[in-house]
Amino acid sequence: MNIKKHVPNTITLLNLLCGCIAAVFAFERNFEMAFAFVCLGIFLDFFDGFFARLFKVAGPLGLQLDSLADMVTSGVVPGLIMYDLMKTGSGWNSPIVPFLGFIITLGSCYRLANFNIDTRQTDSFIGLPTPANALFILSLPLVKMHSTSIILDEILSDHGILLAIAVFSAYILNAEIPLFSLKIKNFTFAANKIQMVFLAIALIMLLTLQYLALPLIIITYVLMSVVNNKFLKK
Repeated sequence: MNIKKHVPNTITLLNLLCGCIAAVFAFERNFEMAFAFVCLGIFLDFFDGFFARLFKVAGPLGLQLDSLADMVTSGVVPGLIMYDLMKTGSGWNSPIVPFLGFIITLGSCYRLANFNIDTRQTDSFIGLPTPANALFILSLPLVKMHSTSIILDEILSDHGILLAIAVFSAYILNAEIPLFSLKIKNFTFAANKIQMVFLAIALIMLLTLQYLALPLIIITYVLMSVVNNKFLKK
């Protein structure tokens, strides 16, 4: 029995388990633990591919398992979080409103299915990856909980704004916008200039803004990619 060929898929299944646990914490409104397990799932998601390449056992089964695990960790869980935000929010008096949060889940599902058949996304991404989008959405209740700003609390409680975030989330997941990869191919600054600048900005944001830094880091990533694309065209 070749144990090596089962290592990547086992890691992928652990990612799925993290997503299931995060979903339970989301139901219990324990947003910090939900965020922690999604982060762990995303961490495992990186290493399943790493070990598949290392052991040279990459195959179609692993690709499908990876997307199915990501669907829970980075698709269902953020939908649940947005559902809760809209359920406890204000603005529109309708029982249907909270379910609009699952627009994120639908957009994530389409993104993951399309990613499996898109041969252009081997070294970089087109559209926001589902893990990055999940981190953005899961950071919103943490920002709301830990912020002392009344204005910020009102923004993250408004049904109209939350719906706009959900719709834009589904859009940016599937938009034809190239985003630079965070993978470090070698250790020269010239080859990894944009990645290193981004990581430095992200670290400064985390140290100074704490929870508020989380959504801002994702927004910065998208904006830097757009600016980088403009320079590459010149």
